[in-house]
Amino acid sequence: MSSVLYDAQGPRAKQRNILYTVLFVLCAAAVVWWVYDGLAEKHQLDWIKWKPFFTSSQPWETYIWPGLQSTLKAAFFALIIALPLGALFGIGRLSDHRWVRVPAGVVVEFFRAIPVLILMITANAVYAEYTNIDADSRPLYAVVTGLVLYNASVLAEIVRAGIQTLPKGQAEAAKALGMRKGQIMLSVLLPQAVTAMLPAIVSQLVIIVKDTALGGWVLTFSELLSSVRPMAANYGANTIACFTVIALIYLLVNFALTSFASWLERWLRRSKKGKGTAPGGAPKTAGAPSLVVDDRHAA
Repeated sequence: MSSVLYDAQGPRAKQRNILYTVLFVLCAAAVVWWVYDGLAEKHQLDWIKWKPFFTSSQPWETYIWPGLQSTLKAAFFALIIALPLGALFGIGRLSDHRWVRVPAGVVVEFFRAIPVLILMITANAVYAEYTNIDADSRPLYAVVTGLVLYNASVLAEIVRAGIQTLPKGQAEAAKALGMRKGQIMLSVLLPQAVTAMLPAIVSQLVIIVKDTALGGWVLTFSELLSSVRPMAANYGANTIACFTVIALIYLLVNFALTSFASWLERWLRRSKKGKGTAPGGAPKTAGAPSLVVDDRHAA
């Protein structure tokens, strides 16, 4: 059976694919065994190194849970600050006024090009030099600042792309009705673009959660990953076990956020189908005026 993307495989091609599959499985098994043998030889798989995580609540209450709280706190503050800033700069990049569009574009491209770690280190130095923030709270402020500056620029591009995906006829019809530019953006374009932007915004939260770890290892911010060092020192140099547990927690948190983003996208699609689609492919949006122009009367 042939397809547009590929031709049907012959007997030799099928045999080669089976051979490649067997070789890949053998290589993967060899790598897994090599890792397992190396860890076992260094006694990293001994039960005594993993026992504290299964028989005692102390590592969870003393190290893991406080670190997870700090990680989620920094991610939460970064998101709620970066989201409105990103929307502001994203809309600014679409402005008809050059004196608004150009500075917004410069700010977005500048902070998007700088690594998050450099932004965190710079913010920490600025807070230490020019503010009265105490040393204990300074790492949190620096981490949030770095995350806000970088992710606001990314979210600005998400907002801009979401608005630009809408048919141009929506804005043109709104102008024909006499609506001002601000009214067009707030009442017509943004409500329709939200369905395209929300999944990407939620997915960006996954990146924010992971990037909090940069502040833990450089700025002594007491986030989740930084709890590995005191745990490993307190429970018999079980570094591998600590990293494994922390990695699984990150996996669960990020998997939950990704699953939520996927569910949200499916729900928005079902809602859009339930509301129907306006003529010309423009989705109907609650609260927004109907701005569909009949092409037969177009000039």
